[in-house]
Amino acid sequence: MEYIPVDKENLPEMFDIDLADETFKLKFAYNETGDFFTVDLYRPTEEEEDEEIILGEKLTLDKPLWSDFTDMSLPAPELIPMDLSGMETRITWENFEKTVFLYINDWADDEDDNL
Repeated sequence: MEYIPVDKENLPEMFDIDLADETFKLKFAYNETGDFFTVDLYRPTEEEEDEEIILGEKLTLDKPLWSDFTDMSLPAPELIPMDLSGMETRITWENFEKTVFLYINDWADDEDDNL
């Protein structure tokens, strides 16, 4: 299973990512007071400013990002913060990028290939 590496030591961090043949930008940040991470989603444009799609989405364990939105401009594969060991109950500074990672759920694509 593929995951998106985030360099939490250098937050805020912004980078391009290709998801389902489309390029997006993700910007990760950390809220020290609440001990949680957020991610902003952008679509690169030819203009100077990228298109803001969703800002400040909180990473919640086992909950797909942007699952509360039904916008067709969102990336096709789900991005899900998960702890595959099942030991963690929430995402913290201590466990993010150690036991909790942001995975790309491309299982639906794999199922379609088997039809």
